[in-house]
Amino acid sequence: MNELTIAFGITDFPPLNATLNGLSAIALLVGFILIKQGKKVGHKRAMICALTFSAAFLACYVTYHVLKGDIHTTFPKEYETARKIYYPILISHIILAVVNLPMVITTVVFAARGNFERHKKWARWTFPIWAYVSVTGVLVYFMLYQWYLPGN
Repeated sequence: MNELTIAFGITDFPPLNATLNGLSAIALLVGFILIKQGKKVGHKRAMICALTFSAAFLACYVTYHVLKGDIHTTFPKEYETARKIYYPILISHIILAVVNLPMVITTVVFAARGNFERHKKWARWTFPIWAYVSVTGVLVYFMLYQWYLPGN
């Protein structure tokens, strides 16, 4: 009898996290386009997808760092110029992710309660920050785990 074994280890979390961030960014863009076209149902579905991908990312991110035993990942020192680009991206990503979480929740609550005027006002700020955080999350992954590996 054939058995399918799926092994998932700690090293699988960073690409999974980047994928979830990328999917969130795509869903956000689709949601933005749909609402600009007046397609409210499609917008709602896309935003639920974005919220789901972001929530899954957050759960996986926390799980990864708990299993890893720390929260800090060092960028290789041999890439001096890249470090000067990486750290401002990382710092802005982290700060805006923390700021954006309550903004996302507030924006979603307004929509869920049918208060679309307040939802729209909050979304004007929440959307670009959320999109930035999602895209820079993918960029941080590539810089840290694909492009600038230690010892290369």
